[in-house]
Amino acid sequence: MQALVNHVVAQEQSAVGGRAVDYGKVEDRVAADVAAIERESHAGILRSLEIDAPTVTIGGKLHVRIGDGDGVFKTLSGPVSVRRALYRPTEERNGKVVDAITLRTGAIGRGWLPRTAQAIANEMQRSPSREAASSAKQTGKLPYSAKSFDRVAHLVGTEWVAHHADIEDRMTEIHNLPESAAIISASVDRVSVPMAEPRPKPAGRPRRNAPKRPVEVKWRMAYCAALTIYDEDAEVLSTLRFGCMPKQDAKLLCDLMANDAYILKQKCPRLKLVLLADGAQEMWNLLEGSFPEDVFGKRTRLVDFWHLMEKLAPAAKLIYGEKEGTATFHRWKSALRKRKSSADEILGELQSSGCEWTSKDAKQPVHEAITYIENHRDRLFYASARRQHLPIGSGSAEATCKCLATMRMKRPGARWHEETGEHILKLRALACSDRWDSGMALLHAQRRTAVRKAA
Repeated sequence: MQALVNHVVAQEQSAVGGRAVDYGKVEDRVAADVAAIERESHAGILRSLEIDAPTVTIGGKLHVRIGDGDGVFKTLSGPVSVRRALYRPTEERNGKVVDAITLRTGAIGRGWLPRTAQAIANEMQRSPSREAASSAKQTGKLPYSAKSFDRVAHLVGTEWVAHHADIEDRMTEIHNLPESAAIISASVDRVSVPMAEPRPKPAGRPRRNAPKRPVEVKWRMAYCAALTIYDEDAEVLSTLRFGCMPKQDAKLLCDLMANDAYILKQKCPRLKLVLLADGAQEMWNLLEGSFPEDVFGKRTRLVDFWHLMEKLAPAAKLIYGEKEGTATFHRWKSALRKRKSSADEILGELQSSGCEWTSKDAKQPVHEAITYIENHRDRLFYASARRQHLPIGSGSAEATCKCLATMRMKRPGARWHEETGEHILKLRALACSDRWDSGMALLHAQRRTAVRKAA
């Protein structure tokens, strides 16, 4: 603290004369002095958390002191070293050695204090380790290496994946719904992500410097889901986002989303439920399996309006030509929003056109439009939905695919493993749902453990 005061006084005295000043250096010096004060403050507080006793009880089990050692604890401003006692369970000869400071603070891994680990994980859910470490360095906080960022983020991710279902239940239970909330929609979609998969080694002697565990990049489908709350005019109030990697359980993903929806409907029975997805039957099997009518009551099921438009636009142009086809497409688009019978009318118009198999391209747009309408005839009641001010597009799910996977996981050169990819995807879903602070607070709370002197 005295060093900071001395530097401030010296800087004030050198400011006379009107010369230009490199204030960046001034900021760096002040930040370094303040960081030193922070580290000393943390060291003192951490020392006060030490329990100096021959035996202690932890989680109802008796632990005996086996020695002392210096522990390094990582704060936002850098590492600090603290002397602490080490304990081992009396009933376990080779039991895990613990210390009171780590247990009482809920530190993660080797001395990463909760707020530090949380900040690193937040940086990592946004960008790769090198960028995250560089970005943190510009703020004067988190002076740790890119490898440390990577390691700590996955430590937090491991904890979050293990406990996120229970914590998300708790967050939903204490969530305060806006008074204007009137509608809730559930939607699910898929997005491709680059996966690093083992590649068979070539026969014979490996070449020099050949990788010991060769991999190849394969694109696999991850799942993303969105639970969106709207007001009476179908304006979005908030969105909860969910995601899982390709080999994870997509049914469990939808069940977790359905559980949140059920809690919200219990709190606010007036909420109207809408199920939205594209035309893939797998998506509808997932949604309808997780949102049964006998549990959720009446729910509106709609195929995404814009996916249907993508089928109708080329079909109209093939039948009527470019100019008239565009006009016909807009007529169909307007009719679907206004008349209940419009889907049947459009289907009849497509079938009577005689153009179902006349396309010279590999695709047959008229046939595809006919098939799409026939397969989803009971999910095309857009006019009725519009009269009730219900959403008719699954844009929330597609936006979730972009913000969870595309922006973070499909960067140039990226490739993922199932477990570590799941860590980042789950952490990013938490952040993109605007639940980061509350989720991390609950995670840290359940990690903290009391340590008491044995009687």
